[in-house]
Amino acid sequence: MSDRNYDNLKLENQLCFPLYAAAKEIVKRYRPFLDELNLTYTQYITMMVLWEHKQLNVKEVGEKLYLDSGTLTPVLKSLEAKGYVQRTRSSRDERVLLVGLTEEGEKLRERAAAVPEQIGGCVRLEPEEAKALYGLLYKLLAGLDRE
Repeated sequence: MSDRNYDNLKLENQLCFPLYAAAKEIVKRYRPFLDELNLTYTQYITMMVLWEHKQLNVKEVGEKLYLDSGTLTPVLKSLEAKGYVQRTRSSRDERVLLVGLTEEGEKLRERAAAVPEQIGGCVRLEPEEAKALYGLLYKLLAGLDRE
């Protein structure tokens, strides 16, 4: 077989690679800002969901973040240990675990408010390019089957 038959195996021909590398590099840029908040990136996006919705069940949080319970459970335990969230059983169905913000979690929102703008300074895209990329990425996510 000629090398041409293996073009699809070249890194430069993979959509997944620039997505992976860009995500990794952007998350790395978050680190100094999140270190000041004592949060990992996954803890930060979890808090973002809770700042928006105040209280959700664990399954809903996982769906919004594309995280399985094996990844999400230690994140929630850590956030609870830091005093930012509280996990409680639903009074309607005790199989359902609810996650809600504490007063400290609400206060953290004020400290985190500047992070998106700080990160925006690290990404060298024009606003219309960023908006187009955002739309394409969510279109890509919507087209993927979720388990």
